[in-house]
Amino acid sequence: MTVTKADAPVTTASNEPTGETEPVGSARSERLSALIQQHGALAVLVLVSLVASFSFDAFATGDNIGNMATSSAFLAIVALGMTFVIITGGIDLSVGSLFALGGVLAAWGSRHGTLVALLLPPAVCGLIGVVNGLLVARSRLAPFIVTLAAMLGARGLLLAITDEGADTFLIGKGSFLAELGQGTTLGLGNPVWITLALFVVGAVVLRRTRFGQHVYAVGGNEDAAALMGAPVARTKILVYTLSGLLAGLAGALNAAWLASGVTILGNGMELEAISAVVIGGTLLSGGLGYVSGSLVGVLLLKVIQNVINQIGSLDSSYQQVVSGGFLAVVVIAQTWLGRRRQLM
Repeated sequence: MTVTKADAPVTTASNEPTGETEPVGSARSERLSALIQQHGALAVLVLVSLVASFSFDAFATGDNIGNMATSSAFLAIVALGMTFVIITGGIDLSVGSLFALGGVLAAWGSRHGTLVALLLPPAVCGLIGVVNGLLVARSRLAPFIVTLAAMLGARGLLLAITDEGADTFLIGKGSFLAELGQGTTLGLGNPVWITLALFVVGAVVLRRTRFGQHVYAVGGNEDAAALMGAPVARTKILVYTLSGLLAGLAGALNAAWLASGVTILGNGMELEAISAVVIGGTLLSGGLGYVSGSLVGVLLLKVIQNVINQIGSLDSSYQQVVSGGFLAVVVIAQTWLGRRRQLM
């Protein structure tokens, strides 16, 4: 058998460009951009924590760390639900009011037993989330308007239950509910362990299940997701339901921690949750996000607040100034990184 010229292997001289250098460089640059977007907040958190540890004697103490962890737990649970919503390209402004409503319902329900106190807030707030999801997915209303209406409605229901805030329901000391919120396990508050467990489940659901794939697909391109057979409407309904349910659960745990249902809580919490999620690397435009990043974003906001408190000479309003400025920097960086990856 003779080998023709066409059958012969083609060789390339070693001193000639192969064309592989540019794709490899682009791939490395893209991976670096993705790494910064996913873990940039963690690097800042570590840096700020190290500086604060050397600057303030009381920062790295066990009591301060424990207090920061417990106070972060409630916002983190709310941010977990918000992560799913934002990845789909939506927004949920009702979580702050649902958080407060959940706390009041838990304190009111504690008079009828621990089971009622724990199940009633997620059930009621989850139902409000269902309504939000139906209006967004089926009626195609803007999430901003729908959840804004839910925010006002939930706050009105809260005031109706508490007689315009005149009634404050208390949780009995020594009850299982109070122990759940105020007790500790291995040196950390029980709400912290519950939050960590929820984040592990959330990460598995988002990364390892078909539902999680649908969440990313809907946020990436809703029309393309529908053409591929993804249940777009059902996915949106589920993420808003999840957001409402987790906000109610966070409120219930906060009420257990405070041993009362405080009506004035939750104001502005929706903005804190959104900030934490975006700082953690989730795109406001949807399609990309990380559960772990949202947790890091919450911790970073709490550490910044704690550092300002450690300084002592700064007013608490500086917390919002710093948080707002940091959020603006993160959004600008995300936009720049997103455009850079598109050009590669």
